[in-house]
Amino acid sequence: MIINYIHWNIDPEIFKILGISLRYYGVLFVVGLILCIYILNWIFKNENIPLVNLEKLSVYGIIGIFAGARLAHCLFYEPSYYFSHPLEIILPIQPTVDGGYKFSGFQGLASHGGTLGLIIALIIYTKKTKESIIKTIDLIAIVAPLGACFIRLANLMNSEIIGIPTNVPWAFIFVREDNLPRHPAQLYEAISYLLIFGLMFYLYKTRRENLKNGFFFGLVITLIFVARFFIEFIKKKQVPFEEQMQFDLGQLLSIPFIVLGIGFIIYGLIKTKNNKPSARYTV
Repeated sequence: MIINYIHWNIDPEIFKILGISLRYYGVLFVVGLILCIYILNWIFKNENIPLVNLEKLSVYGIIGIFAGARLAHCLFYEPSYYFSHPLEIILPIQPTVDGGYKFSGFQGLASHGGTLGLIIALIIYTKKTKESIIKTIDLIAIVAPLGACFIRLANLMNSEIIGIPTNVPWAFIFVREDNLPRHPAQLYEAISYLLIFGLMFYLYKTRRENLKNGFFFGLVITLIFVARFFIEFIKKKQVPFEEQMQFDLGQLLSIPFIVLGIGFIIYGLIKTKNNKPSARYTV
């Protein structure tokens, strides 16, 4: 039986002008953010929140996500390299063999850091706008998995975060890596996050009155990081030191978020139930 695996050899660069390239990663990252902001615009109107606050939230959120994701990758996955090349943490450059630098884009973003960076950004946002922090993280949670979906699609276009070898009929051969059929781990995550977004949006539209006080935030980070934890088992190790670990770094970093998420789910359900007015009967 001959299986025609999917040969994946997409050039990450769409085009390059004057040494600066437009890459699929950047395009998909931006498209995901735009879609999230568009949906949040509808949610803010539905919640009667001034749209000027959405502009502030967008700025703080983008900075928090990017800064957190970048710093987490540099500090957790390649600390020795970036400590000796600190400029590359904040600038999209890499050294060349002739002693100069070239534009490379930011190569390396960690979702755990992006999540933490977003939480910090939301705290700053709520202090500036006097909005409820719990309500704000609940609303952001609805669209967060959609943004995560686009980031994993961007990883797919870069042929990075690939899976382990397999013989399943839908396996991808990432030509830029090797000629082995592998699990398309990025696609698994992207699909998982898209399904989580669908669930979150459905619950918001149908159960908003009963699901508040951090429930959405707790549910989304629990589902995202549970999915991440299990998909990690079929991912190629990202750094050599993970080869000797029973659980890789991505899994270990997921556990605190899962625990935090479960805590928020329980808190949200109890808090909302206790805040419901008691039914009053008249005779």
